[in-house]
Amino acid sequence: MSSPDPQVRAARNPSTPPTPAESPSTSAARAGGTARGPVVAVTGAAAGIGAMLTERLAASDEIKQVIAIDERRGECADAQWHILDVRDPAIAEKLRGADVVVHLALDLGLETDPAARTAYNVRGTQTVLTAAAAAGVHRVVLCTSAMVYGALPDNELPLSEDAELRATAEATGVGDLLEVERLARRAPRAHPGLNVTVVRPAVLVGGTDTALTRYFESPRLLVVAGSRPAWQFCHIEDLCAALEYAALEKVEGELAVGCDGWLEQEEVEELSGIRRMELPSAVALGAAARLHRIGLTPSPAGDLAYTMYPWVVSGSRLHEAGWRPRWTNEEVLAELLGEVAGRHTLAGRRLGRKDATAAGAAGATVALLGTAALVRRARKARRRI
Repeated sequence: MSSPDPQVRAARNPSTPPTPAESPSTSAARAGGTARGPVVAVTGAAAGIGAMLTERLAASDEIKQVIAIDERRGECADAQWHILDVRDPAIAEKLRGADVVVHLALDLGLETDPAARTAYNVRGTQTVLTAAAAAGVHRVVLCTSAMVYGALPDNELPLSEDAELRATAEATGVGDLLEVERLARRAPRAHPGLNVTVVRPAVLVGGTDTALTRYFESPRLLVVAGSRPAWQFCHIEDLCAALEYAALEKVEGELAVGCDGWLEQEEVEELSGIRRMELPSAVALGAAARLHRIGLTPSPAGDLAYTMYPWVVSGSRLHEAGWRPRWTNEEVLAELLGEVAGRHTLAGRRLGRKDATAAGAAGATVALLGTAALVRRARKARRRI
């Protein structure tokens, strides 16, 4: 592995590792403060990152009250719950009295119908922004992904928050996220007085299921010849802490969040113990496109770019505000490998036990031949219809 230039090496390996900062809630608790802070509403509060953030905010001495909104009731007993779809205009009444809204009701599932997913994500964000302005909320926090920067061979390492958003809509959900970003930029002009903060995490880990986490469920790590991957992760706990900073107005604007530095592909292979399978670009991208087109895999070919080229972010604005990640890339990768243990995926498609055993025993070459056989079988089936 070639060594990065001195400037890049310094960015990856700072001489003095940052000390994790206390969370805002911890510092308030130490001071014996009372809840005189903002009233924060969280959408998508019943599960995933929304549930974790709701619990965190409800336990904070810097938060006056938490309003939890979802289509079902979650487990946080200290929040005030409202059960409704975020696309319902009635949400404006539920937001009255809130100072901040953290909008986390997004569907980025691999198995969701793309048209339905876009309709939910875009319409939901539009409704929340409009409702927040009508209810007198002064800040909305949105969560997209660092994927909006795009994965490109000429990306700087790391990217600043102000870097141009060069992604296309070819990867799972990225088109939706780009539209959410557009709505975020437009909202303050359409609703004067409304502040919109956008948080963009790196590869998110912690009970998540994405094309990028499934990459580590394969019997071999697919590497496209001539590509230059760089892996940066973000643990869901660190994302929660960053969202809390934004909700407490300790930082604003466009915020990137992730572990400090990144891992080269060779480091990932060494740490994971999973060997690579290297393919020419035309073969890898062509196969991915065909498999998705005939419905055999949930991931479009655009997802592959994010395993080929870097999209590492600096997170400088959060760092300047005092936030620090508590997880390292190595630790998050270990967590991810533990989560996906026992799962088997080929080209983004989950395999059953029998197929997984065959693929694992046969190795990468036969696995590829098996994938090609699936393509041929699907084509024959179509001809018979």
